[in-house]
Amino acid sequence: MPTEEFTHDVTVPAPAARIFAHLAEPESYIGLSPLLVAVRDIVRDGEEIRYVAVERFRILGPLRWDNPIRVTMTFPEPQRRIVSEVRSPGNVRLTATVELTPKDGGTHVAETVRVTYPKLLRPLVIGQATKVQRHRLAELARRMTVS
Repeated sequence: MPTEEFTHDVTVPAPAARIFAHLAEPESYIGLSPLLVAVRDIVRDGEEIRYVAVERFRILGPLRWDNPIRVTMTFPEPQRRIVSEVRSPGNVRLTATVELTPKDGGTHVAETVRVTYPKLLRPLVIGQATKVQRHRLAELARRMTVS
């Protein structure tokens, strides 16, 4: 299956510890990722958090499709790196690695997404993954600036 990787980044006017604490909570991703409408079945097991995230896709008008995805978050470098492994229906696998680096009184946030998908799903998977990633970083910067 094809695999693609891309990175986007933003500088956020907040300390890395505050950003890390926010991103380490599954509930924080509701609205942070524009498709995510719920998280459930959260299990904290040592240095790992597993949960089900529900993505909602609007199809036509009131029609929608809820896509439950399994997420496993790990913290290989506390306060500096978060890795989220995502298993989605349709044989789509995504790994998002967030790196936090102090910069000019704030934090440089870089997110690298590596996604593996069935060839026929490429336009949908890559289009949504890049759109969601850009939104997530912009919303994170907004949240950390406002609160």
